[in-house]
Amino acid sequence: MRGPLIGVVLVLLSIAAGVWTLARGELGVSPADALAVLTGNGDGPAEIVLTRMRGPRILVGAGAGAALGIAGTLFQSVTRNPLGSPDVIGLGAGAGAGLALTTLVSDGPGSAWVGALAGALVAIGLVYLATGRGFASPSRLIIAGIAVAAMALAVTQYVVAVVLRDEGSQLAGQLVGSLNSRSMQHVVMIAVALAVCAPLAALLRHQLLVMDMGDELADALGAGAVRTRTAAIILSVVLCAGAVAVAGPIAFVALAAPHIARGLVRSPGPHLMISALVGALALLVSDLAVQAVPFLEGLPVGVVTAGLGGIYLGFLLIRTWRRTTA
Repeated sequence: MRGPLIGVVLVLLSIAAGVWTLARGELGVSPADALAVLTGNGDGPAEIVLTRMRGPRILVGAGAGAALGIAGTLFQSVTRNPLGSPDVIGLGAGAGAGLALTTLVSDGPGSAWVGALAGALVAIGLVYLATGRGFASPSRLIIAGIAVAAMALAVTQYVVAVVLRDEGSQLAGQLVGSLNSRSMQHVVMIAVALAVCAPLAALLRHQLLVMDMGDELADALGAGAVRTRTAAIILSVVLCAGAVAVAGPIAFVALAAPHIARGLVRSPGPHLMISALVGALALLVSDLAVQAVPFLEGLPVGVVTAGLGGIYLGFLLIRTWRRTTA
């Protein structure tokens, strides 16, 4: 019963964050006005704010956060490593590099999706080749991912600093991670990614539980360790690329959401739905912070999540070190 209760609380908190985002400031839309717009009885200004400005921003933030939460859970399950996430594996950086290169020829949402997906696929392909054993070695997967992430980051920095000098400032903001100027096209993109990948990820839950006991036992029980790992990583690639395409590279969420979900539910195993809700709430609250907190106001949301991610990563490293030396 604890899991469903936690899920309800997270949904309510996410709704509260969304309502606060809608209502704040001079262009704020009250819940009553928002309901009127949704029922076809709203006025012009409220409809514009809800459907073209803050509404898409909220929905994209929730969708991207949920996608990253699921992707992080899948990665940590198949690598059996608390540091396993798209941030560490190189997926986020690869998708960001693809997004940066795509801006050289087009800046539409559709092309951003194609570029991010292509970059993520190239990144995971390089990781696959670099491990020497495909996805069968979790430790090699982590090491190869770090190397690929460094190369992808170099590509992104080159595009921003050299190729697009005049547009570098705007592009840099996008490539740090931002929910500014989102549209319903972005909402549809991340909704499609979630609609396809989330149910497929849920079907892998039993295999992921078995894989926690090791590859040999997973194979003996019919889970197919390499097959399950490959399927989970493919789903993570699509989810991560979808999130990057609509919001840019967002750090911290994919890394922390699975840990927070396990801590809330207090039971072993991959908690995909709870991780998705934690990811959605984390990104919504972070975006609210860059709008409402004075010293954060105007910053891309990715700056906030990156700062939190650095602190959380340090905490994980210290905790892991203490466990191994105890």
